[in-house]
Amino acid sequence: MMIDRTMHPSARRRLLAAVLCAAATIPAALAQTSPVPAAAGEVLFEHARLIDGTGATAKPDMAVLVRDGAIVSVMSQSEASRVSGAKVVDLSGKTLLPGLISDHSHTGLVSGTQVGSNNYTRENILAALRQYTQYGVLTVMSLGLNKSPLFDQLRREQHAGQNPGADLFGVDQGISAPNGIPPANTFHITDDQIFRPGTPDEARHDVDTMIDEGTDVVKLWVDDFRNDVVGAKGYPKLSPEIYKAAIDEAHRRHVRVAVHIHDLAVAKSVVAAGADILAHGVRDKPVDQALIDAMRAHDTWYIATLDLDEANYVFALHPEWLNNPFLTRGLSPELRAQFADPAWRARTLAAATTPASRYAVSVNQHNLLRLYRAGIKIGFGTDSGAAPTRVPGFAEHRELALTVGAGLTPLQAITLATGHAAALIGLNDRGIIAPGRRADLLIVDGTPDRQILDIDRVAQVWQRGTLVYHAD
Repeated sequence: MMIDRTMHPSARRRLLAAVLCAAATIPAALAQTSPVPAAAGEVLFEHARLIDGTGATAKPDMAVLVRDGAIVSVMSQSEASRVSGAKVVDLSGKTLLPGLISDHSHTGLVSGTQVGSNNYTRENILAALRQYTQYGVLTVMSLGLNKSPLFDQLRREQHAGQNPGADLFGVDQGISAPNGIPPANTFHITDDQIFRPGTPDEARHDVDTMIDEGTDVVKLWVDDFRNDVVGAKGYPKLSPEIYKAAIDEAHRRHVRVAVHIHDLAVAKSVVAAGADILAHGVRDKPVDQALIDAMRAHDTWYIATLDLDEANYVFALHPEWLNNPFLTRGLSPELRAQFADPAWRARTLAAATTPASRYAVSVNQHNLLRLYRAGIKIGFGTDSGAAPTRVPGFAEHRELALTVGAGLTPLQAITLATGHAAALIGLNDRGIIAPGRRADLLIVDGTPDRQILDIDRVAQVWQRGTLVYHAD
């Protein structure tokens, strides 16, 4: 369930900490769980190698009993032998883990190779949410540029399980500077997708509008979009007085604030102003101890979105990936044709943005590792769906590989994308395999906690205890 917005921000932070603390104690609880007799409609997953999402070491030959969309019991295989009457799913040779969660994605912006307001339709959004589930991503937070009331209606429907596809959380519209990012002439967005206040009072009004519509968090963009490209002019940024007013108003209404950043200096400024979530990694230079200390003091979360910059060039580098069905099932015909086009690949690799993007990935990976080792709270997201090359579902798997490339272990990366990602949103009903949690389950061949690319070997996906994808 979501954290109550009437709670004081400090109380919300204590609750988030409690979610993570409880997650850390779950392995002991699992050992004490007793199986119960099976009832009609129950499903028993047997002989599973279990990664529970808490960061605990994988457990061999485990069983999980599911009823009415929720996990009833987690037990050893010997205990499972006492359960009778349940539908049995044999997972011998497979690993069972929680469904993946993206804390930073977008919906309704892309169709084929085009970005624009015209793509913000019910059909397009639901198609993307269905695609996420094929990759085992079962909860998505769409972090801005959404249109009300369609977004609010779809969010309610996905929470209720009325449509196939990932559960949906997110931000109504969002706030950026006049004539700032995301640039309207590039993203082809309209005024109903973003607010651009010119005064602190306008910013407070815009925050109130989003909260009245039911936004899960408030999103701010504080970036000039130069992205370390040599000679880039950049766009206007939100001024400190305006983003401080927005943050203060959101906190007065007991709603957290996520901020799009790129540079270290901006990250320091918005954390000092009370930002609850850095929605992208710092990518211009290495983070320093001052930022680490500030994030600790303010209990700030961090989402690296490593794939964001890699997606700008990686498909031009790897045309052979078009032979991989794991990627191609997530590509529209138009996008697949673009990736196959030698001229497009040549233009992409020659673009000034490509060396800047490669630099950003390396700095971002360095900073993720340092912040992780410093004990900063890390979530999981990719900015998938914000641009055609950030492919919903596939991007999340690339993020896991890049996270391991940054120096985290495969198990640590998986934990960020499950238990930690749920805690960032404030969800204590998913992200971990334990009694009482939602039966949002990803089943893969192999051992992804040892070899992260095994996470791509998706065998089955179960959402609320129902099979929604099978590889065979």
